[in-house]
Amino acid sequence: MSTTTEAPTRGLIEIHNVHKSFHGVEVLKGIDLTIHPGEVVALLGPSGSGKSTLLRTINHLETVDAGSVTVDDEFIGYELRGGKLHELREREILQRRTQVGIVFQNFHLFPHLTALENITEAPLALRRLTKGDARDLALSLLDRVGLSDKADAYPRQLSGGQQQRVAIARALALTPKVLLFDEPTSALDPELVGEVLDVIRDLAKFGTTLVIVTHEIGFAREVADRVVFLDQGRVVEQGTPAEVLTHPKHPRTREFLAKVLG
Repeated sequence: MSTTTEAPTRGLIEIHNVHKSFHGVEVLKGIDLTIHPGEVVALLGPSGSGKSTLLRTINHLETVDAGSVTVDDEFIGYELRGGKLHELREREILQRRTQVGIVFQNFHLFPHLTALENITEAPLALRRLTKGDARDLALSLLDRVGLSDKADAYPRQLSGGQQQRVAIARALALTPKVLLFDEPTSALDPELVGEVLDVIRDLAKFGTTLVIVTHEIGFAREVADRVVFLDQGRVVEQGTPAEVLTHPKHPRTREFLAKVLG
């Protein structure tokens, strides 16, 4: 659970009536969801329920067909002109997207860059920091994720768990308002899952808004402030972990948990 003692002032996500289709198949069917600053939300649901698509609409990696997504009242990929939404130019989208970090299940590290270089690349490219300051930040972030001895290692020299921890450090390098995790442990060997979850568990204490698509029910129970269960492109049920995971109200939620928990 998030245990920050100071109320965060950034990171409000508001999702209003979002629809999204791929090749004529509607994947999101009118999603309404508000995620409060500093809240840790776990998105659960079966494959194909729309979890990852919803996550990717938050930072405009997926456009929406209808509805809107804002972070602190600002659209990531659009601007409002004359009462209509107009898509921004790519450079403006990239600039706004820095507010919303994302960690993918398959790491997406640059193979030709060291761990340190993977982390400094974005702050330098966006001219946020000098080379020296970017290096200092990267070293502090590597220390934070328990990899201070791997600064000069290339991704191929790291385990899957270590690569994912570098990816988390990279996402933190731009001090985002919101951090998104798309099944961050699904590509890992079982014995490496714990080290990544430990890092996310630590992040949950610092007041950054976290949205986590996960199949780790025990982790969601422990870390999330709220669990949102999706099925067939709709929010079926949401509430505290105890409400949704221990005493689910909706038959579909109960059926899903019975299968997952065996």
